[in-house]
Amino acid sequence: MINRLFVSDLDKTLLRTDMSISTYTKDIWNGLADREIKLTIATARSGTKTRELLSSLKLHHPLIVMDGAMIISPEGDVLMSNALSFDEVDAILAISSYHDIQPFVIGSDENGVERFRYSRVNVLQQELLSEYKKDKRMQKVEKLTPLKENVKIVYIGEKEPIGRLKREFIEKLGNSVEVKCQKDVYLDGYFLTILHPYGDKAHALESLREMIGVGHERLTVFGDSSNDIGMFALANEKIAVKNALDELKKMATDVLPHSNDEDGVARYLDGLMRKI
Repeated sequence: MINRLFVSDLDKTLLRTDMSISTYTKDIWNGLADREIKLTIATARSGTKTRELLSSLKLHHPLIVMDGAMIISPEGDVLMSNALSFDEVDAILAISSYHDIQPFVIGSDENGVERFRYSRVNVLQQELLSEYKKDKRMQKVEKLTPLKENVKIVYIGEKEPIGRLKREFIEKLGNSVEVKCQKDVYLDGYFLTILHPYGDKAHALESLREMIGVGHERLTVFGDSSNDIGMFALANEKIAVKNALDELKKMATDVLPHSNDEDGVARYLDGLMRKI
């Protein structure tokens, strides 16, 4: 068995653009899993959605979800969580109350049920909500308040208003929270995400590496976007798919000739294992 950990981003990296897993990727992944190769995921998506999207894959190791704010078992149990405090979320909501953009508050309620709480939404948020019409996790409320456990706060909007909001959060909250902003890979807008200072992929990868017992020199990560930069900084081997941002490609030890829609990650793993 190879004592190496392979960690892939999900959207626009392992997943095709239509959010599917190709038969080829499924066969390669599951074949390697059967050989006890350590494979897992690091994604901004929730645990529930991640497990749904990866239902055709054999998952034997913990998964990094919610931008790195949580690590869950393949069965969905929470193994690690870095949540925002009630007071921090209260302060975040107070600041955004003076802006036109209201967020999604994502976490779990008093009963431990995963929730995406929201109130007033803009056109981009409504577009996102249309994809979750039957999702019981969505909870519309009259007034937006913190959940029992608040994993992340997410705003979606146009570049300029999102930029103003980001600057205000950084000015008023400083290093007490992690503030990230990036162009959405599906919607024509920008995501602004606020997390616990340790709620990012890099910190989660450190925790996961220790859980599994793999050193930095035995880490291989795959990515495409700015939220993968922290993982790239940690790993010995950092692999960018063809469609990755130039910023990430500059950090990469290898840039694949294939995109996510061409099964770049699976092709790399297939080629690597054929040499062994």
